Amino acid sequence: MKRLFDLLFALALLPLLALPLLSLALAVRLTSPGPALYWSDRVGRHNRIFRMPKFRSMRTDTPAVATHLLERPEQYLTPIGSFLRQSSLDELPQLWSILKGDMSFVGPRPALFNQHDLIALRTQRGVDALAPGLTGWAQVNGRDELPIPVKADFDHWYLQHRSLRVDLLILWRTARKVLARDGVTH
Repeated sequence: MKRLFDLLFALALLPLLALPLLSLALAVRLTSPGPALYWSDRVGRHNRIFRMPKFRSMRTDTPAVATHLLERPEQYLTPIGSFLRQSSLDELPQLWSILKGDMSFVGPRPALFNQHDLIALRTQRGVDALAPGLTGWAQVNGRDELPIPVKADFDHWYLQHRSLRVDLLILWRTARKVLARDGVTH
């Protein structure tokens, strides 16, 4: 049922988002050298690595680590990078990953391939059995500022309580947080 919801919702959003997606891709290309999309190696269901697209908000010479691990992340932002991140518009290309089946609309956010601490905690708690999500319980309860163990605890809570009702609640709370630009540090 969840996969059917993901497919139908993604297909319904695509025509509405086609023009904004193209406009954002053009804006990224015109404001900094490099491709419009950044393809990141992420950890999916059962710890399988997949390639997840995002609009590129960082320069092409940025180290491949979580943003919070960079000494001065703001020095790597493109001219529109901060806007893309604060508005969460950099996440829109992940509709591709949802259509492909690598992701869901709701689930734990996909860890970077080198976030070994988060991957280990999720695996210990059985969270690796879930498809990663565009948004999740941790995102609506703190987003970027949460410590890794707390993220893993929120992901475990979602594993134990997941349902269509919980997913709709998370999507609603995500929309409110995104519109308020709440919880984004870079």
